[in-house]
Amino acid sequence: MINNVVLVGRLTKDPDLRYTASGTAVATFTLAVNRNFTNQSGNREADFINCVIWRKSAETMANYARKGTLLGVTGRIQTRSYDNQQGQKVYVTEVVAENFQLLESRSTSEQRQQDGGTSYGNRADSAPNPTANQGQNTFNQQPAQSSTNGMPDFNRESDPFGSSNTIDISDDDLPF
Repeated sequence: MINNVVLVGRLTKDPDLRYTASGTAVATFTLAVNRNFTNQSGNREADFINCVIWRKSAETMANYARKGTLLGVTGRIQTRSYDNQQGQKVYVTEVVAENFQLLESRSTSEQRQQDGGTSYGNRADSAPNPTANQGQNTFNQQPAQSSTNGMPDFNRESDPFGSSNTIDISDDDLPF
């Protein structure tokens, strides 16, 4: 039988780290995973997937991942049930994460949080942060020069997109 899950998404809130009675660490978290298509009104929707991770990985995630962090998660789907306080049986389906990977640098994550939750350029309502690019590579604002064979010369110092325009994405476009 095969039960494998691979997800890439952003945390909707900080992981919730707890410990069992026997001292085993367990963290629960929810990933917002964009769908590959838009709805009828042209908006992209997201699925909010409940996940759980155990032991040392749970502690590591709680220490390094924060709301909005881009994560890659591998694991399996698990269903379980329990009786709630009203005596009703409740069924839960969740991803049991066996492994996770932080998919953006700490500086990118911190910059996104300072910019109000987006890493896609300056928003119109936020002031530029002059210290934001310290220690990071920046592109020259000159288009790529053409070499003698007619092919563009894409070197490290040139902007591969040939434009200084930023992308303006509002908070309403983000799934968290």
